[in-house]
Amino acid sequence: MTEEMIFPKNPILLVDDEEYLLQSFELTLNDNGINNIITVSDSRKVETVLDKNEITSVFLDLSMPHISGIQLLDKIKQNHPQIPVVIITGDNELETAVKCMKMGAFDYIVKPVEESKLVSTVKRAIELRDLRSENEKLKSSLISNELQNPEAFEEIITVNAKMRSIFQYMEAISNTTEPVLITGETGVGKELIAKAMHKLTGRKGQFVTTNVAGLDDQMFTDTLFGHKKGAFTDANQDRPGLIEKAKGGTLFLDEIGDLSLLSQVKLLRLLQEKEYYPLGSDEPKFSDALIIAATNKNLYTLQEEGKFRKDLYYRLNVHHINLIPLRERLDDLPVLVDYFMEQAAKLFGKKKPAYPPELIKLLSTYHFPGNIRELQAIIFNAVSVHKSGILPLRPFYESIERKQEDFDENEIKNLHKVSFSEQLPTIKELTNELIKEAMKRAGNNQSIAAKMLGITRQALNKRLLNMQGFQSPSNGKNYYFSN
Repeated sequence: MTEEMIFPKNPILLVDDEEYLLQSFELTLNDNGINNIITVSDSRKVETVLDKNEITSVFLDLSMPHISGIQLLDKIKQNHPQIPVVIITGDNELETAVKCMKMGAFDYIVKPVEESKLVSTVKRAIELRDLRSENEKLKSSLISNELQNPEAFEEIITVNAKMRSIFQYMEAISNTTEPVLITGETGVGKELIAKAMHKLTGRKGQFVTTNVAGLDDQMFTDTLFGHKKGAFTDANQDRPGLIEKAKGGTLFLDEIGDLSLLSQVKLLRLLQEKEYYPLGSDEPKFSDALIIAATNKNLYTLQEEGKFRKDLYYRLNVHHINLIPLRERLDDLPVLVDYFMEQAAKLFGKKKPAYPPELIKLLSTYHFPGNIRELQAIIFNAVSVHKSGILPLRPFYESIERKQEDFDENEIKNLHKVSFSEQLPTIKELTNELIKEAMKRAGNNQSIAAKMLGITRQALNKRLLNMQGFQSPSNGKNYYFSN
């Protein structure tokens, strides 16, 4: 058992006085990748097993000597209410089923039990147990407002409250066996979040990553599932796929929104059945790898366009982490700038430069379409050309201007930068409001505001002097100028 993958993490408890049935149930579940099982034929031992083990779910026969299933159900719901209990019995009476469900049973199965029914019920019970555990953890973390495993997030630089709440959610779902979907714009750090998720799970296997964009169906199947010798031309030996390399660990599938529809069917089967077929093989293999998928695309929109399967979307979306863009976590700019300055200085063999306080104000006016990855590139560029003393703002102005010039012209044409009320403002009113907004966004820094407006600082200063009763957005003071 130690060399095999174990699923689920905590055992399923099967209780029945007929040992041949226990053996049959265990064999059926093993054949379907569910191999962490405890069997008990003496109902008097059940409470001891529950006290000594963290059980995922209990499958309980009703008619047993010594202690009946009804009595055990009552005790389990009192002492272990978080554990789903499934009744398996030869009693087909509706009244008995209703009584068990009222007492808190998760489900009720009548013997003889079909293999598919047993397997699907066990999987649903596992999902329910995981969900209850996640809710308990999330509630606890929100109350304490503390992270239980802060070391898992050490590569993610942030002081933002929304990011912290994302970390708390990740801790709450860390025991899951269900897939995790990470969405967010380019450059927000989806792979870093996936790595942190892998650390939180405590899985002993590897963190295996692949980008599925551009893979045709055969290449996707071969990459993910591997192949048998002779499966196709040049297949001279067996080759394990990434899912096998991720055994006991995590498989991170990036750009999942670009996966072909044919490949989506195969991924769906893997997620639903936890089984797959290497190319050239008719023998299924089972996987216990945690699947984490990421995309910068809107999967819901892709569904509507017929480019992404709805059943796959709902299967992936069991746990959803939506990362916020940098422009919505501007309080992280100082710590990120400091971190990347230090990284850049080490890379270029320079002393870490100081920078003017206006730099943070300047960066906060930019929308960062490339998010943190773009911020890193801008800072590395500035440090690479820096000689000595305080880092000047010029390289940052130039980088931002280049990025803005690189915008697609069609996007700019379609941009509605100004909306008007029914009564149009005068040119003077509109100019004054535009200047106020620029000064607000620039933190009352005239040089930065002038750059945003596309005019010189002298021209901005002249316009400010012509504005009667201009109020500084940063300190609330009124500035009165003479004409």
